[in-house]
Amino acid sequence: MTPEPAPTLHARAPGAQELAAALAAFARDGVALLPGVLAEDSAALLAARAQAIMAGELAPERWFYQHDSPSGAYEDLAYGDGFIGPSQAYRKVERLERDPLFRAWLEHAALAPLVRALIAGPVALCRAVLWNKAPHGGTELPWHQDGGPFWGLSQQPELQLWTALDDAPREAGCVEAIPGSHRGGLASPEGGTIPRACSDEQAHRARAYPAHRGDVLLLHNLVWHRSGRNTTAAPRRALSVCYMSAATRCTRKRNPRQFTRLFER
Repeated sequence: MTPEPAPTLHARAPGAQELAAALAAFARDGVALLPGVLAEDSAALLAARAQAIMAGELAPERWFYQHDSPSGAYEDLAYGDGFIGPSQAYRKVERLERDPLFRAWLEHAALAPLVRALIAGPVALCRAVLWNKAPHGGTELPWHQDGGPFWGLSQQPELQLWTALDDAPREAGCVEAIPGSHRGGLASPEGGTIPRACSDEQAHRARAYPAHRGDVLLLHNLVWHRSGRNTTAAPRRALSVCYMSAATRCTRKRNPRQFTRLFER
């Protein structure tokens, strides 16, 4: 069977000076914003595909779903329910590399120079996730790091690219981060959610990173970050892709993961 051709998504590769500035900010702060990388019409295509996936129109058994809690509180989230029916209030949808349109973006030529500047040698995908905040909804996500033993990896990934599929102003729950916090390593042995005492002490250093549709945010896996609920009448959807060296192995004994290699087409 002939593979389905990759859809055409329009984007611009950052210029040399812009790329250098973003990489310097990423090293210093653990976060950097590249505006207008993905064309707005292409971002709209991805947003429409996300809507169709959440509506169950595209083989929902292919994806991993988690729905928002009615309260919007992180501690009230349900785990293991998967697809519970058509809804635009799923908190996240994972395994989006299985969709040809999302796959076309996560290994787009416009992103290749950025990824290769930070990852030596062959590149693999750790995960590709839609993060969604429904209008007047979403989850109040606490301060956390995307690293630690829970991830079950032989080495810690460091690069995530967060692409805004809608405008993400502060009132819609944009990403907030504590610049430079990645340089301290894991805040706790387990990683994940930052202990409350630590986050309260550092919260005054937080910075909001509002984004427009098509902007790309570089996030270090260990930078402390969070996001609030969406108080607007518009959805706030974003694609987060975690890249890593293809030398990384899954350390889980039961059903170890096999990782997809990228940028080899």
